[in-house]
Amino acid sequence: MSLALFVVVLVSFASVTRGGNVLVLPGEYSHWYNMRNIVDELLNRNHSVTVLVSTASISVDFRQPERFQFVVFNVSMQAHELHGLSERLVNIWTEYPRPSLVRTGLDIMDLLGKLREMQRTMCDAMLRNAELIARLKALKFDVLFYDPMNICSDLLAAVLDLPFVISLRFSLGFSMERTCGQMPAPPSYVPVPPSVMTDHMSFTERLNNVIVYGVYSAAFRMTSISLDNYYSQVLGKPTSMCETMGKADIWLIRTYWDFEYPRPLMPNFKFVGGLHCKPAKPLPKDLEELVQSSGDHGIVVFSLGTLVNNLTMDRANVIASALARIPQKVVWRYSGKTPETLSPNTKLYDWIPQNDLLGHPKTKAFISHGGTNGLYEAVYHGVPMVGLPLFADQPDNLNHMKSKGAAVVLDINTMTSEDLVDALNTVIYNTTYKESMMKLSRIHHDQPMKPLDQAVFWIEFVMRNKGAKHLRVQAHELTWYQYYLLDVIAFLLIIFTVSVFIFIKTCRFLYRKCFRRTVPDRRSKNKKE
Repeated sequence: MSLALFVVVLVSFASVTRGGNVLVLPGEYSHWYNMRNIVDELLNRNHSVTVLVSTASISVDFRQPERFQFVVFNVSMQAHELHGLSERLVNIWTEYPRPSLVRTGLDIMDLLGKLREMQRTMCDAMLRNAELIARLKALKFDVLFYDPMNICSDLLAAVLDLPFVISLRFSLGFSMERTCGQMPAPPSYVPVPPSVMTDHMSFTERLNNVIVYGVYSAAFRMTSISLDNYYSQVLGKPTSMCETMGKADIWLIRTYWDFEYPRPLMPNFKFVGGLHCKPAKPLPKDLEELVQSSGDHGIVVFSLGTLVNNLTMDRANVIASALARIPQKVVWRYSGKTPETLSPNTKLYDWIPQNDLLGHPKTKAFISHGGTNGLYEAVYHGVPMVGLPLFADQPDNLNHMKSKGAAVVLDINTMTSEDLVDALNTVIYNTTYKESMMKLSRIHHDQPMKPLDQAVFWIEFVMRNKGAKHLRVQAHELTWYQYYLLDVIAFLLIIFTVSVFIFIKTCRFLYRKCFRRTVPDRRSKNKKE
């Protein structure tokens, strides 16, 4: 009896702890660091995780032993080539003095063309590799979790016949979300990202918003059309990029209502902003000594993210001379040449435990480029910000924080030392900035489920239910004229036009009938008289 009871308990325990099998296609840079938190939590919950990565990956070190498995496929390029494109994109965005808008646009189009060529090469190496596809099918995954930085990941899901979950901050103009995910984005109060507008727009701003939405939609459509033929070739049937991506079961959006302006969402869009945030851990001994030596003035944390590690000497000197004029100690993540104006109150580090520093009670302000990960760490710990946006989503991110009263935003290319000093003094000594950030922090923490738990829950939900197609709106099956009810409007206009025509004809008929009856009577009466 004891043995039978032991077996029953063992079988029950095994059935409870048996996890799913997850295939992950990661993005690069901060995209992977964000997804990595979900991967680790999936492993903690006894799921099996396999990360599919190319030999040209910039951020994923597949040679390093991990708790999860790697499946590596070869591509005919090197990691430094991809990194070089990323650096060139940063240089285009941050070039100063800025060239003409036409020149910038041409440079970006040229860069995107080269990036598409590289991505197409990677797609071919993955999707046209029969041995790789057979190996992945044999592993019998339950779900694919990916970042759309890999443009053909949804194609892999279709080839493997897997439900899939997308990890996304946003696409330019919400193009993917609106066009492929059917997410409503009324331009009357939803500003196009990246943007400096808020949800309170004047007539001119709304006009500009509509125009920019149209431009982004047209550009996205042109890009997707160039991929539609490739998608059809791989799947062996007519299809499109948007149709394939639109089959996503869940979209995990890396923000939350503490950051976003209120707007409509689809049932399969889930906010998980700040999923990587966690309570601060004790600092290394040398950093803790530096922080404690700041006294009542406290410290300022400064980082421009993982992609930008150095600045021109001119900009570095401007920043260093400004930091020298504040009483706080400064921890600056910087690996470039030491600025000539660096002061003893500022310490340079190749790497810093950013989350732990922001969570330290002596931290007074955070100077940031506005990346989503760092921004959410500041929100999590309630630290007001001075924003120095560089490229991509960063201006939009910091504009959100500025509009919510939690940040001062400067142009890193044109600011003076005085501007930076004033901005730091403002967010440190004007208590409204700290209060605003603490309000956002309370909203962030006041959720029924932690962001990381929610992200993992929805991936598990997809695995348990073999997808989440019941959350996809019927709009995916409608044509564009059906979606905008143009066929209904045309029908009603025809009915209205026919009704008016019949009404007018009837009135004319009755009028003539009555007129013809009365006129002869009058004539006959006149003759008789």
